[in-house]
Amino acid sequence: MEIKVKDSARYTVLGSGSWATAIAKLLSNNLPNVGWYVREQEFVDRIKEHGHNPQFLTEVEFDVKKLTLYTDVNEAVRNSDVLIVVIPSAFVDVWMEDLTESMKEKFIVSAVKGIIPDGNRTVLEYMHDKFGADFQNMGIVTGPCHAEEVALERLSYLTFACKEEANSRAISRAFTGSFLRAIISTDIHGTEYAAILKNIYAVAAGVCHGLGYGDNFQAVLVSNAHVELKRFLAEVFSDEREPAYSAYLGDLLVTCYSQFSRNRTFGNMIGKGYRVKDAQLEMNMVAEGYYATKCMHDLNLKYKVDLPIAEAMYRILYEGANAKKEVAKLTEVLM
Repeated sequence: MEIKVKDSARYTVLGSGSWATAIAKLLSNNLPNVGWYVREQEFVDRIKEHGHNPQFLTEVEFDVKKLTLYTDVNEAVRNSDVLIVVIPSAFVDVWMEDLTESMKEKFIVSAVKGIIPDGNRTVLEYMHDKFGADFQNMGIVTGPCHAEEVALERLSYLTFACKEEANSRAISRAFTGSFLRAIISTDIHGTEYAAILKNIYAVAAGVCHGLGYGDNFQAVLVSNAHVELKRFLAEVFSDEREPAYSAYLGDLLVTCYSQFSRNRTFGNMIGKGYRVKDAQLEMNMVAEGYYATKCMHDLNLKYKVDLPIAEAMYRILYEGANAKKEVAKLTEVLM
C-alpha cells in the first residue's frame, strides 16, 4: 500500500543524540505535537523537568507541552504516522529490538548518515528486510546539516528524498522555517549512500590534517573523494542526479572541513597517532565513518568500484596499516 503523507500526519523522532535533538526542535517549531522516543526514563524525566536534552545540545530549549515522550518503542510507533529515525547506525538494531508493532502502514524517514554493520545494510534496507517496509513508503533527510548549526538557527539546507515527490514536499513542510530551506529529491538510494561515503572521506581528511598536510592537499583529497563518490553511485545506483548538489558535494564538503565534524575529528586523532579504541573513548560520540569504512569495503568486494581513498582508510582503521605510509601512497595516485 502506497502511503500519501498528509500535513496532519503525526511525527515521532526515534533517537536521543545531537541530530535527533535538533530534528525534534525543528519539528516542534512547526507542529502542534511531536513524539520523541528517547528509550531511557531518566532522559524523559530530565527533559520534562528542565526542557532540554540533558546530554546533547543542552542549550536547545523545548516547550515540553508540545512533546510526547516515549520509552516504549511500540507505543511510539503505534501513535505515529511518520517515523524519523535518528539513531547512530551501529545501534539501530538495539533500539528497535523490542519492536513488534507493524511498520507497513508507517512512513519511515532516515536521518541516519551511516550503515548498519550487521549485514552491511543502510537504514532503509534494514527497515525493508526486517520489518517489511516498502521503499515506496520511506525517505531520506540529508544534506550539509551539522546539528550544532541547526540548533544555533544558522541558515541550512536539507534535502528530502522520497520515491514520490509529493511525499518529499509534505515532509519538508514539517521541517522548514526561516532558517531551514528544503531541496526536493526522489533519489533515495543515491542520497543515502552519499551520506555514508562522505563520512569515510571526512575521516580521511582528518587523518591527513593530523599528519600535517595543509589546505592545498586537502583540496586535492576532497575533490578526488567527490570523484570516488560519483563513481560509486553511477556504477551501483544509476539514477538521474546532479552530484554537485548539496546532498552529495555539499555534505561531503561540510563533513570534511567543519569544526563540528566528528568524523574529521576522529580521523585527526588517528593521524596524530591515537589507536582507534582510544580515539573513540576520548570522543564519547559516534564517528559513523569508522563503521562505514568496513561496511563499504565489504560491499565493494561485490561491486569492485575503484575507491582508493576509502580503501586506504580501511587499511589504516582495520588492518593496522601505518597512516603516514598509506597517505604517502595516495599522494601518488590523486589527480
